[in-house]
Amino acid sequence: MTLADRLSAALEGAVGPLGLAVSGGSDSLALLRLVAEAARGPLFCATVNHGLREEAAGECAMVAQVCAELGVTHDILDWRWNGDGNLQAEARAGRYAALKAWARERGVGTVLLGHTQDDVAETFLMRMARGSGVKGLAKMSAAWEADGLQWRRPLLQMSRGELRDFLNEQGQVWAEDASNADTRYKRVSIRAALAKTGLDAARIAETAERLAQADAALETMAHAAAGQLAQLQGRNIVIEAAGLAALPDEIRHRLMSAWCAWQGRTQYPPRHSALAEATDRALNGQGSTLNGCVTIGHKGRVIIAREAKAAPDTVEGLQAWDALTLEGDWPEGATLGALGEAGLREVTDWRTAGLPRAAQLAAPAIWLGARLFAAPSVGFGAEFTLKFEVEPPYMPG
Repeated sequence: MTLADRLSAALEGAVGPLGLAVSGGSDSLALLRLVAEAARGPLFCATVNHGLREEAAGECAMVAQVCAELGVTHDILDWRWNGDGNLQAEARAGRYAALKAWARERGVGTVLLGHTQDDVAETFLMRMARGSGVKGLAKMSAAWEADGLQWRRPLLQMSRGELRDFLNEQGQVWAEDASNADTRYKRVSIRAALAKTGLDAARIAETAERLAQADAALETMAHAAAGQLAQLQGRNIVIEAAGLAALPDEIRHRLMSAWCAWQGRTQYPPRHSALAEATDRALNGQGSTLNGCVTIGHKGRVIIAREAKAAPDTVEGLQAWDALTLEGDWPEGATLGALGEAGLREVTDWRTAGLPRAAQLAAPAIWLGARLFAAPSVGFGAEFTLKFEVEPPYMPG
Protein backbone atom coordinates (compact mmCIF):
# COMPACT_ATOMS: atom_id res chain seq x y z
CA MET A 1 0.00 0.00 0.00
CA THR A 2 1.14 3.52 -0.73
CA LEU A 3 1.50 6.15 1.97
CA ALA A 4 -1.68 7.79 0.67
CA ASP A 5 -3.60 4.50 0.91
CA ARG A 6 -2.44 3.89 4.47
CA LEU A 7 -3.30 7.45 5.44
CA SER A 8 -6.79 7.11 3.94
CA ALA A 9 -7.41 3.92 5.93
CA ALA A 10 -6.15 5.53 9.15
CA LEU A 11 -8.44 8.56 8.71
CA GLU A 12 -11.60 6.61 7.92
CA GLY A 13 -14.45 7.88 10.11
CA ALA A 14 -12.51 10.89 11.43
CA VAL A 15 -14.79 13.81 12.29
CA GLY A 16 -13.91 17.06 10.51
CA PRO A 17 -12.64 19.63 10.38
CA LEU A 18 -9.19 18.12 10.84
CA GLY A 19 -6.53 19.77 12.96
CA LEU A 20 -2.85 18.85 12.75
CA ALA A 21 -0.16 19.20 15.40
CA VAL A 22 3.02 20.01 13.45
CA SER A 23 6.35 20.74 15.11
CA GLY A 24 8.59 21.15 12.05
CA GLY A 25 10.25 17.76 12.39
CA SER A 26 10.14 15.23 9.58
CA ASP A 27 7.28 13.12 10.96
CA SER A 28 4.81 15.93 11.49
CA LEU A 29 5.74 17.76 8.27
CA ALA A 30 5.11 14.53 6.38
CA LEU A 31 1.74 14.33 8.11
CA LEU A 32 0.96 17.89 7.02
CA ARG A 33 1.84 17.28 3.37
CA LEU A 34 0.09 13.91 3.16
CA VAL A 35 -3.12 15.20 4.73
CA ALA A 36 -3.05 18.37 2.63
CA GLU A 37 -2.90 16.20 -0.52
CA ALA A 38 -5.79 13.99 0.60
CA ALA A 39 -8.13 16.32 2.49
CA ARG A 40 -11.38 17.55 0.99
CA GLY A 41 -12.46 19.96 3.74
CA PRO A 42 -10.80 22.80 5.66
CA LEU A 43 -7.56 22.06 7.51
CA PHE A 44 -6.10 23.72 10.59
CA CYS A 45 -2.54 23.37 11.82
CA ALA A 46 -0.97 24.29 15.17
CA THR A 47 2.65 24.46 16.27
CA VAL A 48 3.40 24.58 19.99
CA ASN A 49 6.36 26.78 20.91
CA HIS A 50 7.71 25.64 24.27
CA GLY A 51 10.29 28.42 24.37
CA LEU A 52 12.95 25.90 25.38
CA ARG A 53 15.25 26.27 22.34
CA GLU A 54 16.46 29.27 20.36
CA GLU A 55 15.54 27.52 17.12
CA ALA A 56 11.87 27.13 18.11
CA ALA A 57 10.70 30.46 16.69
CA GLY A 58 12.35 29.72 13.36
CA GLU A 59 10.76 26.28 13.23
CA CYS A 60 7.33 27.79 13.89
CA ALA A 61 7.93 30.25 11.05
CA MET A 62 8.95 27.41 8.72
CA VAL A 63 5.73 25.49 9.45
CA ALA A 64 3.71 28.67 8.93
CA GLN A 65 5.36 29.13 5.51
CA VAL A 66 4.60 25.53 4.45
CA CYS A 67 1.00 25.95 5.59
CA ALA A 68 0.68 29.16 3.59
CA GLU A 69 1.92 27.34 0.47
CA LEU A 70 -0.59 24.54 1.05
CA GLY A 71 -3.52 26.80 1.93
CA VAL A 72 -3.75 25.51 5.51
CA THR A 73 -4.66 27.83 8.40
CA HIS A 74 -1.78 27.91 10.89
CA ASP A 75 -1.57 29.02 14.53
CA ILE A 76 1.38 29.21 16.92
CA LEU A 77 0.57 28.18 20.49
CA ASP A 78 2.91 29.42 23.21
CA TRP A 79 3.56 27.30 26.30
CA ARG A 80 6.12 27.99 29.01
CA TRP A 81 7.42 25.72 31.73
CA ASN A 82 7.01 27.10 35.27
CA GLY A 83 9.92 25.06 36.61
CA ASP A 84 7.79 22.55 38.53
CA GLY A 85 7.90 18.81 37.95
CA ASN A 86 9.65 16.84 35.24
CA LEU A 87 10.31 19.03 32.20
CA GLN A 88 9.48 16.42 29.56
CA ALA A 89 6.30 15.31 31.32
CA GLU A 90 5.17 18.88 31.93
CA ALA A 91 5.92 19.86 28.32
CA ARG A 92 3.91 16.89 27.05
CA ALA A 93 0.95 17.75 29.29
CA GLY A 94 1.20 21.44 28.38
CA ARG A 95 1.29 20.62 24.68
CA TYR A 96 -1.87 18.52 24.87
CA ALA A 97 -3.67 21.15 26.95
CA ALA A 98 -2.75 23.85 24.42
CA LEU A 99 -3.90 21.68 21.51
CA LYS A 100 -7.23 20.92 23.20
CA ALA A 101 -7.97 24.60 23.79
CA TRP A 102 -6.93 25.46 20.23
CA ALA A 103 -9.06 22.69 18.71
CA ARG A 104 -12.14 23.87 20.58
CA GLU A 105 -11.56 27.48 19.53
CA ARG A 106 -11.12 26.49 15.87
CA GLY A 107 -14.03 24.05 15.90
CA VAL A 108 -11.78 21.09 15.07
CA GLY A 109 -13.39 17.65 15.27
CA THR A 110 -10.27 15.46 15.09
CA VAL A 111 -6.68 16.30 16.07
CA LEU A 112 -3.99 14.43 14.14
CA LEU A 113 -0.61 13.64 15.72
CA GLY A 114 2.54 12.61 13.88
CA HIS A 115 3.70 9.51 15.78
CA THR A 116 5.19 6.83 13.53
CA GLN A 117 6.04 3.13 13.53
CA ASP A 118 9.46 4.09 14.93
CA ASP A 119 7.80 5.80 17.90
CA VAL A 120 5.86 2.59 18.57
CA ALA A 121 9.09 0.56 18.64
CA GLU A 122 10.96 3.09 20.78
CA THR A 123 8.11 3.35 23.28
CA PHE A 124 7.87 -0.44 23.48
CA LEU A 125 11.57 -0.79 24.34
CA MET A 126 11.48 2.07 26.85
CA ARG A 127 8.54 0.52 28.67
CA MET A 128 10.06 -2.93 28.53
CA ALA A 129 13.17 -1.51 30.21
CA ARG A 130 10.92 -0.15 32.98
CA GLY A 131 9.32 -3.56 33.49
CA SER A 132 5.89 -2.62 32.15
CA GLY A 133 3.14 -5.22 31.86
CA VAL A 134 0.86 -6.03 28.95
CA LYS A 135 -1.03 -2.74 29.05
CA GLY A 136 2.17 -0.68 29.05
CA LEU A 137 3.77 -2.70 26.25
CA ALA A 138 0.69 -2.66 24.04
CA LYS A 139 0.90 -0.56 20.90
CA MET A 140 0.00 3.10 21.38
CA SER A 141 -3.58 3.84 20.37
CA ALA A 142 -4.21 4.88 16.79
CA ALA A 143 -7.52 6.55 17.68
CA TRP A 144 -9.34 7.62 20.84
CA GLU A 145 -11.75 10.21 22.19
CA ALA A 146 -11.04 12.62 25.05
CA ASP A 147 -12.49 15.93 26.19
CA GLY A 148 -15.05 16.00 23.41
CA LEU A 149 -12.45 15.57 20.66
CA GLN A 150 -11.28 12.73 18.47
CA TRP A 151 -7.54 12.10 18.39
CA ARG A 152 -5.76 10.12 15.67
CA ARG A 153 -2.23 8.91 14.98
CA PRO A 154 -2.52 8.13 11.26
CA LEU A 155 1.21 7.45 10.68
CA LEU A 156 1.61 4.42 12.97
CA GLN A 157 1.82 2.09 9.97
CA MET A 158 4.57 4.20 8.37
CA SER A 159 8.29 4.29 9.14
CA ARG A 160 10.28 7.44 9.67
CA GLY A 161 12.56 6.44 6.82
CA GLU A 162 9.82 6.21 4.19
CA LEU A 163 8.28 9.46 5.42
CA ARG A 164 11.63 11.21 4.97
CA ASP A 165 11.92 9.71 1.50
CA PHE A 166 8.52 11.23 0.75
CA LEU A 167 9.65 14.64 2.01
CA ASN A 168 12.83 14.47 -0.06
CA GLU A 169 10.73 13.74 -3.15
CA GLN A 170 8.67 16.83 -2.29
CA GLY A 171 11.80 18.94 -1.83
CA GLN A 172 10.71 19.60 1.73
CA VAL A 173 13.35 20.28 4.37
CA TRP A 174 12.66 19.64 8.03
CA ALA A 175 14.02 20.76 11.38
CA GLU A 176 16.41 18.59 13.37
CA ASP A 177 16.12 19.06 17.13
CA ALA A 178 19.64 18.90 18.60
CA SER A 179 18.26 17.17 21.70
CA ASN A 180 17.47 14.18 19.46
CA ALA A 181 21.19 13.43 19.50
CA ASP A 182 21.53 13.77 23.29
CA THR A 183 21.79 10.22 24.66
CA ARG A 184 21.04 11.46 28.17
CA TYR A 185 17.42 11.23 27.09
CA LYS A 186 16.12 7.66 27.32
CA ARG A 187 14.28 7.77 24.00
CA VAL A 188 17.39 8.99 22.22
CA SER A 189 19.53 6.20 23.68
CA ILE A 190 16.88 3.64 22.70
CA ARG A 191 16.80 5.09 19.18
CA ALA A 192 20.58 4.80 18.95
CA ALA A 193 20.46 1.20 20.20
CA LEU A 194 17.87 0.34 17.54
CA ALA A 195 20.10 1.74 14.83
CA LYS A 196 23.27 0.10 16.19
CA THR A 197 21.85 -3.38 16.72
CA GLY A 198 19.81 -3.47 13.55
CA LEU A 199 16.61 -4.34 15.40
CA ASP A 200 13.64 -4.09 13.07
CA ALA A 201 11.26 -1.38 14.22
CA ALA A 202 8.49 -2.87 12.09
CA ARG A 203 8.81 -6.25 13.83
CA ILE A 204 8.78 -4.61 17.25
CA ALA A 205 5.69 -2.66 16.24
CA GLU A 206 4.05 -5.94 15.18
CA THR A 207 4.76 -7.38 18.63
CA ALA A 208 3.25 -4.27 20.22
CA GLU A 209 0.17 -4.72 18.00
CA ARG A 210 -0.28 -8.33 19.15
CA LEU A 211 0.05 -7.19 22.74
CA ALA A 212 -2.61 -4.54 22.06
CA GLN A 213 -4.92 -7.35 20.95
CA ALA A 214 -4.10 -9.29 24.11
CA ASP A 215 -4.72 -6.15 26.15
CA ALA A 216 -8.15 -5.76 24.54
CA ALA A 217 -9.03 -9.33 25.55
CA LEU A 218 -7.87 -8.69 29.09
CA GLU A 219 -9.95 -5.51 29.19
CA THR A 220 -13.04 -7.56 28.30
CA MET A 221 -12.24 -9.96 31.14
CA ALA A 222 -11.67 -7.08 33.57
CA HIS A 223 -15.04 -5.50 32.74
CA ALA A 224 -16.78 -8.84 33.18
CA ALA A 225 -15.08 -9.45 36.54
CA ALA A 226 -15.92 -5.96 37.80
CA GLY A 227 -19.58 -6.48 36.87
CA GLN A 228 -19.67 -9.58 39.05
CA LEU A 229 -17.65 -8.35 42.03
CA ALA A 230 -17.82 -4.57 42.44
CA GLN A 231 -20.38 -1.88 43.16
CA LEU A 232 -20.32 1.84 43.87
CA GLN A 233 -21.53 2.88 47.29
CA GLY A 234 -21.48 6.65 47.50
CA ARG A 235 -18.02 7.46 46.23
CA ASN A 236 -16.57 4.20 47.53
CA ILE A 237 -15.77 1.19 45.35
CA VAL A 238 -16.80 -1.94 47.24
CA ILE A 239 -15.48 -5.30 46.02
CA GLU A 240 -16.29 -8.85 47.13
CA ALA A 241 -12.96 -9.98 48.60
CA ALA A 242 -13.06 -13.71 47.87
CA GLY A 243 -13.88 -13.09 44.22
CA LEU A 244 -11.12 -10.49 43.93
CA ALA A 245 -8.60 -12.91 45.44
CA ALA A 246 -9.61 -15.62 42.96
CA LEU A 247 -8.97 -13.47 39.89
CA PRO A 248 -5.83 -13.97 37.77
CA ASP A 249 -3.07 -11.63 38.93
CA GLU A 250 -3.21 -9.54 35.75
CA ILE A 251 -6.96 -8.90 36.01
CA ARG A 252 -6.84 -8.17 39.74
CA HIS A 253 -3.95 -5.73 39.33
CA ARG A 254 -5.60 -4.07 36.33
CA LEU A 255 -8.80 -3.39 38.29
CA MET A 256 -7.12 -2.27 41.48
CA SER A 257 -4.69 -0.04 39.58
CA ALA A 258 -7.45 1.78 37.70
CA TRP A 259 -9.71 2.10 40.73
CA CYS A 260 -6.97 3.45 43.00
CA ALA A 261 -5.88 6.00 40.37
CA TRP A 262 -9.50 7.15 39.95
CA GLN A 263 -10.18 7.34 43.67
CA GLY A 264 -6.88 9.06 44.41
CA ARG A 265 -7.38 11.58 41.55
CA THR A 266 -3.93 10.77 40.18
CA GLN A 267 -2.91 10.72 36.53
CA TYR A 268 -0.84 7.57 37.01
CA PRO A 269 -1.66 4.49 39.10
CA PRO A 270 0.37 3.47 42.17
CA ARG A 271 3.61 1.56 41.66
CA HIS A 272 3.05 -2.13 41.01
CA SER A 273 4.81 -3.30 44.18
CA ALA A 274 3.02 -0.80 46.42
CA LEU A 275 -0.36 -1.68 44.94
CA ALA A 276 0.27 -5.43 45.26
CA GLU A 277 1.17 -4.97 48.93
CA ALA A 278 -1.93 -2.82 49.59
CA THR A 279 -4.15 -5.37 47.85
CA ASP A 280 -2.71 -8.24 49.89
CA ARG A 281 -3.24 -6.29 53.09
CA ALA A 282 -6.85 -5.51 52.16
CA LEU A 283 -7.54 -9.15 51.35
CA ASN A 284 -6.25 -9.95 54.83
CA GLY A 285 -8.61 -7.45 56.47
CA GLN A 286 -6.10 -4.62 56.83
CA GLY A 287 -5.85 -1.08 55.48
CA SER A 288 -3.30 0.93 53.50
CA THR A 289 -2.94 4.48 52.23
CA LEU A 290 -1.40 5.23 48.84
CA ASN A 291 -1.64 7.93 46.20
CA GLY A 292 -4.58 9.77 47.75
CA CYS A 293 -6.78 6.76 48.42
CA VAL A 294 -7.21 4.12 51.10
CA THR A 295 -7.71 0.40 50.56
CA ILE A 296 -9.53 -1.33 53.41
CA GLY A 297 -10.41 -4.94 54.12
CA HIS A 298 -13.76 -5.02 55.94
CA LYS A 299 -16.19 -7.89 56.57
CA GLY A 300 -15.33 -9.92 53.49
CA ARG A 301 -15.02 -6.92 51.20
CA VAL A 302 -12.25 -4.71 49.86
CA ILE A 303 -13.14 -1.02 49.89
CA ILE A 304 -11.31 1.61 47.86
CA ALA A 305 -12.06 5.02 49.34
CA ARG A 306 -10.78 8.56 48.96
CA GLU A 307 -8.17 9.48 51.56
CA ALA A 308 -9.69 12.21 53.73
CA LYS A 309 -6.39 14.05 54.14
CA ALA A 310 -5.99 14.27 50.37
CA ALA A 311 -9.44 15.78 49.78
CA PRO A 312 -9.49 19.54 49.04
CA ASP A 313 -11.09 22.26 51.13
CA THR A 314 -14.80 22.99 50.84
CA VAL A 315 -16.16 25.06 47.95
CA GLU A 316 -19.16 27.34 47.78
CA GLY A 317 -22.51 26.38 46.30
CA LEU A 318 -22.88 24.26 43.18
CA GLN A 319 -19.20 24.15 42.22
CA ALA A 320 -17.54 20.81 41.70
CA TRP A 321 -15.49 19.59 44.65
CA ASP A 322 -12.89 16.85 44.37
CA ALA A 323 -14.10 16.00 40.83
CA LEU A 324 -17.72 15.49 41.92
CA THR A 325 -20.83 17.45 42.81
CA LEU A 326 -24.25 16.88 44.33
CA GLU A 327 -27.43 17.62 42.42
CA GLY A 328 -30.54 18.63 44.35
CA ASP A 329 -32.25 21.49 46.15
CA TRP A 330 -29.30 23.52 47.42
CA PRO A 331 -29.88 25.86 50.36
CA GLU A 332 -28.55 29.40 50.12
CA GLY A 333 -25.05 29.85 51.52
CA ALA A 334 -24.21 26.13 51.44
CA THR A 335 -20.75 24.72 50.83
CA LEU A 336 -19.61 21.32 49.58
CA GLY A 337 -16.76 19.40 51.16
CA ALA A 338 -15.73 16.28 53.04
CA LEU A 339 -17.89 14.79 55.80
CA GLY A 340 -14.88 14.46 58.09
CA GLU A 341 -14.86 13.60 61.77
CA ALA A 342 -17.05 16.58 62.64
CA GLY A 343 -19.75 15.54 60.22
CA LEU A 344 -19.54 11.89 61.16
CA ARG A 345 -20.28 12.80 64.78
CA GLU A 346 -23.60 14.31 63.63
CA VAL A 347 -24.60 11.14 61.78
CA THR A 348 -25.41 8.90 64.71
CA ASP A 349 -26.40 5.91 62.57
CA TRP A 350 -23.53 6.06 60.03
CA ARG A 351 -22.69 2.41 60.72
CA THR A 352 -25.91 1.30 59.01
CA ALA A 353 -24.21 2.07 55.68
CA GLY A 354 -21.98 -0.94 56.37
CA LEU A 355 -18.73 0.92 55.74
CA PRO A 356 -15.83 1.49 58.14
CA ARG A 357 -15.03 4.94 59.48
CA ALA A 358 -12.03 5.47 57.21
CA ALA A 359 -14.25 5.01 54.14
CA GLN A 360 -16.75 7.63 55.35
CA LEU A 361 -14.50 10.57 56.16
CA ALA A 362 -14.13 11.81 52.56
CA ALA A 363 -17.82 11.34 51.74
CA PRO A 364 -19.25 14.48 50.06
CA ALA A 365 -21.26 16.61 52.45
CA ILE A 366 -23.21 19.85 52.23
CA TRP A 367 -22.55 22.30 55.02
CA LEU A 368 -24.33 25.41 56.26
CA GLY A 369 -21.53 27.09 58.13
CA ALA A 370 -20.42 24.59 60.77
CA ARG A 371 -23.70 22.64 60.58
CA LEU A 372 -24.04 19.52 58.48
CA PHE A 373 -26.99 19.90 56.11
CA ALA A 374 -26.80 16.69 54.09
CA ALA A 375 -24.54 13.70 53.47
CA PRO A 376 -26.37 11.46 50.99
CA SER A 377 -23.73 8.71 51.01
CA VAL A 378 -24.61 7.95 54.63
CA GLY A 379 -28.33 8.72 54.33
CA PHE A 380 -28.23 11.98 56.26
CA GLY A 381 -30.52 14.93 55.52
CA ALA A 382 -32.07 15.95 52.22
CA GLU A 383 -31.75 13.79 49.11
CA PHE A 384 -29.06 14.66 46.60
CA THR A 385 -27.66 12.79 43.60
CA LEU A 386 -23.92 12.23 43.41
CA LYS A 387 -22.37 13.13 40.03
CA PHE A 388 -18.75 12.47 39.02
CA GLU A 389 -16.74 14.48 36.51
CA VAL A 390 -15.24 11.16 35.38
CA GLU A 391 -17.10 7.91 36.06
CA PRO A 392 -15.12 5.20 37.86
CA PRO A 393 -13.49 2.77 35.42
CA TYR A 394 -14.82 -0.75 34.93
CA MET A 395 -17.89 -0.08 37.06
CA PRO A 396 -21.21 -1.35 35.65
CA GLY A 397 -23.17 1.48 34.04
